[in-house]
Amino acid sequence: MELILKYFPNLSEIQKKQFVQLQELYEEWNTKINVISRKDMENLYLKHVLHSLAIAKVIRFVDGTKILDVGTGGGFPGVPLAILFPEVKFLLVDSIGKKIKVAKGVSEKIGLQNLKAEHTRVEQVEGEFDFVVSRAVTRMKVFQQWVRNKISTNQKNTLYNGILYLKGGDLTEELKGIKNVDIYDIPQYFEEDFFETKKIVYISY
Repeated sequence: MELILKYFPNLSEIQKKQFVQLQELYEEWNTKINVISRKDMENLYLKHVLHSLAIAKVIRFVDGTKILDVGTGGGFPGVPLAILFPEVKFLLVDSIGKKIKVAKGVSEKIGLQNLKAEHTRVEQVEGEFDFVVSRAVTRMKVFQQWVRNKISTNQKNTLYNGILYLKGGDLTEELKGIKNVDIYDIPQYFEEDFFETKKIVYISY
């Protein structure tokens, strides 16, 4: 939790409480449904919570923004972002039902009113969103196909609507031929070694 406060010192008491609860809740769920490896569970705040929050260093979503989190697994990056932006609406989807059960269970327990979690494929999601977020669920060209009709043309944030994708390593080959790409290196925001090769890929629409 100190790690979160190090980079996000202005949290409300409610937000602090919600972030603190995550460790116990994910540990509890993980005994029933294994969504996070044991090794990662010891570093939940570093490898999952803070990593998710890197997106908030690139953009501060305005109130009323709609976010779709694709392939959320147990709720990343959606749950930490929903805590940080209580006036932003989040829809978390995953094609694996038991993972969504975890995301739902955690968000209900900490009282997140701005988040829905659904067991569905992204192609079946209806409506439009300002941003689509995800953590390395597939190659970018495939991902773009999945979400191409989901992004609204009504702009309300400092960045144009689009994709914010957490990914690591050398992305040169993968991003070849993709237009309107910006890459943000996470080490410019967070100093921990874990983030050394981690990036946020932003594709504007």
